[in-house]
Amino acid sequence: MKIGSSVSTSSDVYAKNYAFNQAQLQDHAELVEKICFAGGEEKKKKQHARGKLTVRERIEKLLDPGSDFLELSSLAGYELYDTPVPCGGILTGVGQVSGRLCMIVANDPTVKGGTYYPITVKKHLRAQEIAEKNHLPCLYLVDSGGAFLPMQDEVFPDKDDFGRIFYNQARMSAKKIPQIASVHGFCTAGGAYIPAMSDQSIIVEGNGTIFLAGPPLVEAATGEVVSAEDLGGARVHTEKSGVVDHLARDDAHAMAIMRQVVRYLGVSKTMPVRSQQPREPLYDAEELLGILPDDVSKPFEMREILARILDGSELFEFKKDYGTTLICGFAHLGGFPVGVLANNGVLFSESALKGTHFIELCVQEKIPLLFFQNVTGFMVGSEYEHGGIAKHGAKLVHAVANANVPKLTLVVGGSFGAGNYGMCGRGFDPNFMFMWPTSKISVMGGAQAAFVLVMVKRQQLEKQGKQMTSELEAEIRQPVEAKYAREGHATYASARLWDDGILDPRDTRRVLSQALAACMHTVNSETQFGIFRM
Repeated sequence: MKIGSSVSTSSDVYAKNYAFNQAQLQDHAELVEKICFAGGEEKKKKQHARGKLTVRERIEKLLDPGSDFLELSSLAGYELYDTPVPCGGILTGVGQVSGRLCMIVANDPTVKGGTYYPITVKKHLRAQEIAEKNHLPCLYLVDSGGAFLPMQDEVFPDKDDFGRIFYNQARMSAKKIPQIASVHGFCTAGGAYIPAMSDQSIIVEGNGTIFLAGPPLVEAATGEVVSAEDLGGARVHTEKSGVVDHLARDDAHAMAIMRQVVRYLGVSKTMPVRSQQPREPLYDAEELLGILPDDVSKPFEMREILARILDGSELFEFKKDYGTTLICGFAHLGGFPVGVLANNGVLFSESALKGTHFIELCVQEKIPLLFFQNVTGFMVGSEYEHGGIAKHGAKLVHAVANANVPKLTLVVGGSFGAGNYGMCGRGFDPNFMFMWPTSKISVMGGAQAAFVLVMVKRQQLEKQGKQMTSELEAEIRQPVEAKYAREGHATYASARLWDDGILDPRDTRRVLSQALAACMHTVNSETQFGIFRM
């Protein structure tokens, strides 16, 4: 059951891989630091001068001392708009508050006054989706000017726009998932419904204000001249309107009150699986940097990755000698049982059938599924089409789509084509999905896409009695390969919330363990599969 390792840390290949991955991680770390602290000391001082804490200081006060915060999608909005929107203008993540894991959604008022860009809405909704799926209380730290008005057509009217936030609050409250809000600054227009629709709400005296229309709009609409404090200040809503339940002296006091609110919540659901004491892997996670190739197209042994992440480096493999390009097995991670599905090559019919069978077993025992993606897709060619690769691949897709157990996905290398779907990509609703900095994700590789387009152009020319020149081929190929390289990059994907964050490979075990812990109170219905085409 223990995974052996044949990695030579003194080899030239290891040294080359290590240097490459270390450089990639350094670039990524510098980018994250730049984004997460975009305001720097100047904006921090302005917040303090107003008697306010920064958004990260608020979260630090809220969390249990010494506990980890699993921040999500820190690259959201990166290079998405003409103006920078660091972290998408909102911080989200899972953290422990009064001994209970909660989803925290916190506006950053230093980013465009905390207003909502399209990516801000998307990130907020994703946090609520995770909270609902995993039955996590939602804690909203509100400090926002509402919708970003110049982009109102992209944040206001559609199904997954700003209004969906309140719809989700109503639905989660009905499912007994606590909704708790704390207002630290502006809470304007539709945003006023966040505290109003919460089960309990808090407001900071002197800074927090809640109103459907601010003083300028009130004057324009009715002629009434009124100050923000008199219109919707803390005393108004705690003493007159009853919109808010708790009055806080300052940000720190608000976080102390929120901790008390969480403390007096009922008990969370019982874990559906039996956990055990976590055990460290036998091999150093630092070695992941030397194992992961410097080129995503180069193959590597996925068991070497698993040996540095799973508890005790143990994996009880299922059908080890059948469908060998898909590793399936039972393991533990952070003490929690998991069913592991990891690519070790292209998916064949046998791989798909093996994966389908294994998922059925995990579902029956309510074991969470953990997908490690490094996949170019399903095998193509006449031999495989005649052998029914499409219907066998469809079985795996059916199983992944319908498995009502927690699902976590990590893109280790490439994630291409239908392989992304069969291995629980974003479209298949994993509870959490992460990538490594060197991962690639797209419908196919850039070289393959360029080859297809060159072939199409060549056929068009041949019908016209013309020939493809090397100059024309290069003219087609080069921009396509450049486009796919840019759009397939992990940073590009994470900026658009195709994942929940990019991980340092050495932190993978810790983050996945945190994510699994967040999944442990998921309330899932019994799994029912559709028709498996035979």
